[in-house]
Amino acid sequence: MKDTLTVLGLESSCDDTAAAVVRGREILSSVVADQTALHEAFGGVVPEIAARAHAEKLDHCVEGALGQSGLSLADIDIIAVTAGPGLIGGVLSGVMLAKGLSAATGKPLVGVNHLAGHALTPRLTDGLAYPFLILLVSGGHCQFLRVDGPTEFKKLGSTIDDAPGEAFDKTARLLGLPQPGGPSVEKHARSGDETRFTFPRPLLDRPGCDVSFSGLKTALLRQRDQLVADQGGLYDQDVDDLCAGFQASVRDVLVEKSRRALAESPGISGFAVAGGVAANGVLRAALETLCADQDVRFVAPPLALCTDNAAMIAFAGAEQYTERGADDLTLVARPRWPLDTTATAVIGSGRKGAKA
Repeated sequence: MKDTLTVLGLESSCDDTAAAVVRGREILSSVVADQTALHEAFGGVVPEIAARAHAEKLDHCVEGALGQSGLSLADIDIIAVTAGPGLIGGVLSGVMLAKGLSAATGKPLVGVNHLAGHALTPRLTDGLAYPFLILLVSGGHCQFLRVDGPTEFKKLGSTIDDAPGEAFDKTARLLGLPQPGGPSVEKHARSGDETRFTFPRPLLDRPGCDVSFSGLKTALLRQRDQLVADQGGLYDQDVDDLCAGFQASVRDVLVEKSRRALAESPGISGFAVAGGVAANGVLRAALETLCADQDVRFVAPPLALCTDNAAMIAFAGAEQYTERGADDLTLVARPRWPLDTTATAVIGSGRKGAKA
């Protein structure tokens, strides 16, 4: 049934406001309004500014997505929306709009975990069969997940501090590069020598699939400060080499941890990478080589579907609706929402529970 469902998806968990219409694995439309210019002066996403922008842009994105698809709300079967985790103001904006549309049209409402949207993207783009292994790597998250079904996720490892995307952003700020940091660092790394500086490969000396990037960021800060002290500032080549060395360390850690995750995941149909950092070409190439060596199918979604988008939410909504049915209008926005509720939380835990 999910192959014939036409789904309107909404995404507003961070700083991208998005709406899309998906039927089966066909993306009929996808509209994304990014907020880069709004946050540029602050060096990162400001939650209040993001929430206001979502509230202003969501209905326009929905209109745009419907217009591109050539459909109306009457043609929609399901309304799927990111219900968490994320910045609560943005998540709430999306959930309230989705509730309003559901109440007005009588269409079923499905609240989707944002991470499930990323985790199921390889099924949308490549039809990857269950079970499969995925490295979910983004600005806010880093997890190795075995995906056994639309709502069945087993976490094999995750970050114990910074997510890779967060580390890329902080590195860019330390080096005076524009945000978002991932593309900036990757651009400068192309002209750099990754062997010039010695950066740590955190947690490779410990068993398991957990990762850590906070110490790597600190190592870069110290190397930068040493260069400034020795020569009175940074030259362009210094910045390029620092970026290359930092990126190489992230790559090496994630590739080795992926190797371990694959060893713990017999019987899978393939290995996928998703999330914003999955757009990094160096990381993609290294993971592809790893999978070729392991004789495992490798899937990396198109770049536009690695970053936050509503097409993945629409598709995940259809997959989950077929398995568990719809939510009702008591659906709540959740800033914290782990995919694997049985796993021990290692990041973002506190009185309100685990974030991811």
